[in-house]
Amino acid sequence: MPAAKPTVPSVWARQRRQREQPALSQDRIVAEAVRLLDEEGLDALSMRGLGTRLGAGATSLYRHVANKDELIELVVDEIYGELRVPDADPATWRAAVTECAQSLRAMILRHPWSATVLGQVGLAELGPNLIDRSERMLAVLHAAGFAPGTADLALNTVLAYTMGTAISEAAYLSMLARSGQTEDQWADDLRATTEQAIEGHPRMQEGYAALHEQDPRQIREDNFTYGLECVLDGLQARL
Repeated sequence: MPAAKPTVPSVWARQRRQREQPALSQDRIVAEAVRLLDEEGLDALSMRGLGTRLGAGATSLYRHVANKDELIELVVDEIYGELRVPDADPATWRAAVTECAQSLRAMILRHPWSATVLGQVGLAELGPNLIDRSERMLAVLHAAGFAPGTADLALNTVLAYTMGTAISEAAYLSMLARSGQTEDQWADDLRATTEQAIEGHPRMQEGYAALHEQDPRQIREDNFTYGLECVLDGLQARL
């Protein structure tokens, strides 16, 4: 990519401009990639496009990241760094696991593009952020009284429920974003169609009647919380 022309046609102006440009680094590349993904989605991510945003050529990026697959591994581990994990305490393990699960769900909903890559990314479990958060979550479960092997199973159960639910939510919210509608508008538009579809199914009608006046966001919150409580009840029964 040709260098940008200096405002003043002088070698000294050009060199000053180059010195003021932040140095390209893997951290800077990853941070900009996350911003790009949040703004435009996974389909918009390319080494060439990212290089343009950074004011550098794709070749410069390859000095720090070998290919797009590696970049995806890096951005996934970057967002795992947002997870909150409380300190291990036997008396508050359920509250701690709940906070971890809520933090993971919030992370996925902040970065809806992650719904298509989590669980499909190379050796994601070797990323430093995910290793650190996994170690801390296991400490919470060990403090609760789970044996080492069982703690791994308990953690996997919580993660499977949380990620499965949040990924479905993220896909739904991404669909809404593409449609240009809010959740309330979407629900209103579907009301007549839904009522017609469930006609003659009294249990479905009863459930829909109880929910259709509620805030869709609160319904999602309640659904997630109920399911998580069921998972934690099951784990507690195993102790």
